[in-house]
Amino acid sequence: MTHLAIVGGSDAGISAALRARELDPSVDVTVVVADAYPNFSICGIPYYFTGEVAPWQSLAHRTSADLEATGMNLRLDTLATAIDIAGRRLEVRSASGQVDRIPYDELIVGTGALPAHAGIAGLDRLGPADGVHVIHSMGDTFALEEDLRAREPRSAIIVGAGYVGLEMAEAFVTRGMAVTQLQRGPEVLSTLDPELGALVHEELAAHGVDVVIGTTVTAIEKSGTGLIVTGVRGGEPFTRTADLVLAVIGVRPNTELLERAGAALGAGSAVAVDDRMRTGIPHVWAAGDGIVTHHRLLGITYLPLGTTSHKQGRVAGENALGGDRAFRGSVGTQVVKVFDLVAARTGLHDRDAAAIGFRPLTTSSAADDHKRYYPGAHPIRFRITGDERDGRLLGAQLVGRRGTEVAKRVDTFATALHSGLAVDELSDLDLSYTPPLGSPWDAVQVAAQDWTRQFRSRTVDASA
Repeated sequence: MTHLAIVGGSDAGISAALRARELDPSVDVTVVVADAYPNFSICGIPYYFTGEVAPWQSLAHRTSADLEATGMNLRLDTLATAIDIAGRRLEVRSASGQVDRIPYDELIVGTGALPAHAGIAGLDRLGPADGVHVIHSMGDTFALEEDLRAREPRSAIIVGAGYVGLEMAEAFVTRGMAVTQLQRGPEVLSTLDPELGALVHEELAAHGVDVVIGTTVTAIEKSGTGLIVTGVRGGEPFTRTADLVLAVIGVRPNTELLERAGAALGAGSAVAVDDRMRTGIPHVWAAGDGIVTHHRLLGITYLPLGTTSHKQGRVAGENALGGDRAFRGSVGTQVVKVFDLVAARTGLHDRDAAAIGFRPLTTSSAADDHKRYYPGAHPIRFRITGDERDGRLLGAQLVGRRGTEVAKRVDTFATALHSGLAVDELSDLDLSYTPPLGSPWDAVQVAAQDWTRQFRSRTVDASA
């Protein structure tokens, strides 16, 4: 019997365990989970705070009983502290302090990532008891919920305007709070070009969020009357106060366990693995937000995403049992709902494409989500990037009203990127059509055709 030990009870670890049990029901799988909440959807936490998801137990993809019914053994509230490479044993410590050693034939590590502090003074010493929060775990969720219940804060500052920051802005507004959102870059949602980020900015403002861009936060302090956030904006000192501060400024890979075992680090200071999820340490595999990402266009990078973690975990679970499955790579597909707006992206920005040797051409266009004569049509705004040398699709960004199927349309672009299609080849795709839902030329194809016209115009001009 194969003994498989897995560290981590989130996306990567659980996916690995499920895949292993699926392939070989006789394999002994032990999953070590640092808290009591395996297989919970961290991505769903903002919707718990809006009240759209309740109770909090609903955030579990699968209950502990569901997981154990598959045949895996869960070690909850247990921290993995060391790996004995020679003896093939995993050292763990329970919440009570008891130390144990779990023998393994193969080990998969999915320790994920930790909240980043971005050099902001005060984040290392202030916490929930002070009204300063992060959102990265169920423990963070309970701490924030208790703070909201006990103190009933009337105002909040959100440091960061990425996906989670935007979702939590909506949650706080829904709860009747005055929200200030601080963003370091030129516009919110830096995964989009500023032209489309501005549309998200407008949606936030329309719902009462005070969005302050171009602001670098340097410190968070506690005073007798609340919390003080200071920084620099436009070269001038910046100060705002609020009852509560939420810092959502990215993550850093949690590599300590594997580093101590001798694993090498790569892009983003994440653990280096190959496309089979091998760490280079005998019988030790890794997956999830703690490792590098194999990107189909960028090569090796660091891009922590839940969808990627699920796939990497599945690959690791198969290969740990003797398989030879490759992780086929990410293209960085993401989507977010901000009030009544949906924003999505996949592939490369213009600037990223240029940095790695492409000659990007990026165009802006708009197309209705369905035939205009059918009531309720809304435009979708597109930014498409392709290589002006050969017409290859490199990336796409979309913003549209909720209900315009932005999420599924970005998936069309993501599929095209995986297939290495040219932008013009999107017009050849056999996409569905009925007037209430689309057009004979889908909005994706209309935008692609706009790009192709500019591409051909440039080609003609260059040959003249």
